[in-house]
Amino acid sequence: MVRSVVLGVLLLATVVLYVPEYGGAIFGDGSVGGSESCPEGEFCMYYLNIGQGDATLIVSPTGEQVLIDAGPDSSVIRELSAVMGFFDKDIDMVIVTHPDKDHVAGFVDVFDRYTVGTILRTENESGTPVWQEVERGMNAEGAKIIYARRSQTYDLGGGAALEVLFPDIDPSGLESNTSSIIVRLTYGSTSFLFTGDSPKAIEEYLVLRDGEYLKADVLKVGHHGSRTSTSELFLAEVSPTYAIISAGKNNQYGHPHVEVTDSLFNYGVETHSTIDEGTIMAISNGIAVTIK
Repeated sequence: MVRSVVLGVLLLATVVLYVPEYGGAIFGDGSVGGSESCPEGEFCMYYLNIGQGDATLIVSPTGEQVLIDAGPDSSVIRELSAVMGFFDKDIDMVIVTHPDKDHVAGFVDVFDRYTVGTILRTENESGTPVWQEVERGMNAEGAKIIYARRSQTYDLGGGAALEVLFPDIDPSGLESNTSSIIVRLTYGSTSFLFTGDSPKAIEEYLVLRDGEYLKADVLKVGHHGSRTSTSELFLAEVSPTYAIISAGKNNQYGHPHVEVTDSLFNYGVETHSTIDEGTIMAISNGIAVTIK
């Protein structure tokens, strides 16, 4: 009997539990098997595998967590749990780039499960039931709500920072994709660019306005690799080493379009896709970026 009790205690001390809903075993450090934790003192991006949509979790060198968009459904909860750990229920900031379902529907579950400190959101609105539910969630969350505007900057800790490049005007009258929030993140000499679903016209507007400042080590490819984004002028200015495409397998839109993948290849950009690789992790030590 004593031996059985001891064995039971040892088992509890070494392996904790398995929760099928979240797709992995929970270990004593709070992590979930299947996703690598962000190394201490480094800056990590997790381009989450949520199908046809966008959701990226950012972890700063001091552990601040920022979620850019939340994908088309509740699958974002599974992916967040795999990265953050089952018991972590706090997200410091979420960024709601524009009202399209494939970017925002998952926020309904995010606001239900997590406590969010700050919501950086678009002023663009939509009459869809999904967007209205997301707005109700934002308003009920109790978070600080900020409407995104160019030149806003946020200290993420440890020398990491986030800056809003667009919109520079009230975007409420713009078409949804055109209103997308564009942000640039920096850590040391490394940088990451997120453009939402911004079309070529907005990309090229930023080229005229920002020029070389758009340079980024990692480009989150606009609009899931649609031919409506990633103009050659923009790509030449950003000059990324790596490109990340978030899209769903066998999606109805044919994303990513061959015109975009060909352009990335011709510019010598190492391209990664959630279709082929699942959740993609980018790690910066402030000097160089590694993709896993």
